[in-house]
Amino acid sequence: MTTTVKTQAVSRPVASVGIAPITLAVIAGLILVFFANFAGATVLHDAAHDARHALAIPCH
Repeated sequence: MTTTVKTQAVSRPVASVGIAPITLAVIAGLILVFFANFAGATVLHDAAHDARHALAIPCH
C-alpha cells in the first residue's frame, strides 16, 4: 500500500509583517535608552536589586 502526500510551502514576504511591531520595538528601545541615560546609577542598581528579589533570584 502506497500513500502519496503533496505539500506546498507557503511563504510571505518579510515586508508583510507590518509596521506596528517595528514601531513598538523602536519606542520601547527609546524609552529604555532615555531612562538609562537620565536615571542615576543608584536608581538603576536599586531597580535591578528589587527586580531580582521580586523574581526570587538570590543576589547576596
